[in-house]
Amino acid sequence: MANHTQFGFQDASSPIMEELIEFHDHALMVALAICSLVLYILALMLSEKLSSNTVDAQEVELVWTILPAIVLVMLALPSLQILYMMDEIDEPDLTLKAIGHQWYWTYEYTDFKDLSFDSYMLPTTDLPLGHYRLLEVDHRIIIPMESPIRIIVTADDVLHSWAIPSLGVKTDAIPGRLNQTSFITTRPGVFYGQCSEICGANHSFMPIVVESAPLTHFENWSSLLSS
Repeated sequence: MANHTQFGFQDASSPIMEELIEFHDHALMVALAICSLVLYILALMLSEKLSSNTVDAQEVELVWTILPAIVLVMLALPSLQILYMMDEIDEPDLTLKAIGHQWYWTYEYTDFKDLSFDSYMLPTTDLPLGHYRLLEVDHRIIIPMESPIRIIVTADDVLHSWAIPSLGVKTDAIPGRLNQTSFITTRPGVFYGQCSEICGANHSFMPIVVESAPLTHFENWSSLLSS
């Protein structure tokens, strides 16, 4: 859960988010190395310790051609690996469908016949003590912990976006189209997200809440909700 003084990412709660944070740190280190090298060369040129005559300097041209290529490879390889991991969906344990509306979400557990519900934001007047304003909903998504979850996202009216930052998930909800992604929660907990596509006047009032729980708790909850 983010707070008002936080500058970095939320704590990772899925393997994908852990990889994204590592890639972010890797890219920052590459950018820091480039800035340091450029500043060092500028300092040498300003102090006249390095000749600024680069006409027909084949060695310099070779260096400034090879170095950017190496930097691009250093960034492209881990990036492609993460993209492949995010798109890989192999035999999920549970499939969940999220449908965006103005301005709430509908969830369907497609592996269960009658398990579906609407999820609205709780008004501040109905908010229980200790819960987060503008983030809590009347019906949370319950998923089993450490299980591959596939989520299919679409919309009923306009563009929406289903996003949970701590899980590294952000998928556009487009009317007439199905997008899918997958994630695994590595620990129990409650994870908050919001619609990340400006979808109208109440765009800021359609939060997403995912609760990761042990498998037995999920089975009990699904049985009660289906009955």
